[in-house]
Amino acid sequence: MIKQTSIEQSNESIEQEMRSNYQALGDHLDRRSINIDKIKAKVSKYQVAVPSWGVGTGGTRFARFPGLGEPRHIFDKLDDCGVIQSLTQATPSVSLHIPWDKAKASDLLAKAQENKLTFDAMNSNCFQDQKGQVHSYKFGSLSHSNAATRQQAIDHNLECIELGQAIGSKALTIWVGDGSNFPGQTNFTRQFERYLDSTKAVYAGLPEDWRLFTEHKMYEPAFYSTVVQDWGTNYMIAKELGDRAYCLVDLGHHAPNVNIEMIVARLIQFGKLGGFHFNDSKYGDDDLDTGSIDPYRLFLVFNELVDAENVPGFDPMHMLDQSHNVTDPIESLMVSAMEVQRAYAQALLVDRVALEGFQDTNDALMATSTLKEAFRTDVEPILAMARFEKNGAIDPVSAYRASGYREKVSHNRPAVSGAGGGII
Repeated sequence: MIKQTSIEQSNESIEQEMRSNYQALGDHLDRRSINIDKIKAKVSKYQVAVPSWGVGTGGTRFARFPGLGEPRHIFDKLDDCGVIQSLTQATPSVSLHIPWDKAKASDLLAKAQENKLTFDAMNSNCFQDQKGQVHSYKFGSLSHSNAATRQQAIDHNLECIELGQAIGSKALTIWVGDGSNFPGQTNFTRQFERYLDSTKAVYAGLPEDWRLFTEHKMYEPAFYSTVVQDWGTNYMIAKELGDRAYCLVDLGHHAPNVNIEMIVARLIQFGKLGGFHFNDSKYGDDDLDTGSIDPYRLFLVFNELVDAENVPGFDPMHMLDQSHNVTDPIESLMVSAMEVQRAYAQALLVDRVALEGFQDTNDALMATSTLKEAFRTDVEPILAMARFEKNGAIDPVSAYRASGYREKVSHNRPAVSGAGGGII
């Protein structure tokens, strides 16, 4: 862990500049009839979960280039996640992936408590064969033509729920790579029916206070057809399963130029938006750092979320889901968490009364200009002050680098081989 004294030393030299910037922005927002302290209070409460797998170096289908001091197991991962939380004060929960992170519940809880962390949604793995696995998922899991393979996938998801209950999680996320790579390989209808039957069996094992999230993805590894290929199919699944089933939206799981913010609005409207996996993309499911390619799209998504904040029962879960191939994963996750907070803060600045008026009078130019005014506002002083008041770092990346954390842990964590293909 990074010591609090190290964070304080990092803040000392830039605190006055941060306060001056905060005051200047406050004066500017006051002229727009916006109270900066109220915006800061909401941003301070905003949280986004980090994925356990995100603190390791990612890879591609061709190679993986390991980084210095990579985590060896879930307990190293939780240490890294603790560093992210201590510096950003925005990521107090971790989402586990089973069986990658499988361990005794008591040990997981103890390590999480040590790092002042809790556990977010559980994630099952039905897209990859594990050592000792009886049935292969090469041709599918929950939708496989073989009943024994489907039961194996069902049992695995129920196992994830059982562990999740023991560590305080309240949700299960299911993503499968099921589909086909050749025309005629599978019957679309029968395959989908098998998927629904299997997922209903998992849903039946869900505790009363849990939610089930199903995740759609346009392609990969099933490049001809995918069982849960878009938000419409995902919505049908959630409706079929029941009231505690919701759709999870991964920003990279859509065709280029798809209007993701409209998808978000539709799922909100019909009460089936469960949460997000935040990342960014240029070509497909790139899993790039959040906000690194299209920060305006991220803002537009949050514009819909802020607009729905008063909808009864609306409580989506937010998580990062990224692959870090050329950066320090801790740095990328910190920056991404701050980018998500930035989009939220900008969306809070939208003059919704004026926007609705322009929409009702069909004033397209002024409506879009209202959004742009909020997006163009530099809200960094708000984010920095929110971190500072919670004993976080004003500049998390600088504080992290000054701490020498990566070099320190590298002495205890042996280098990992880069041989073989990677996985995104």
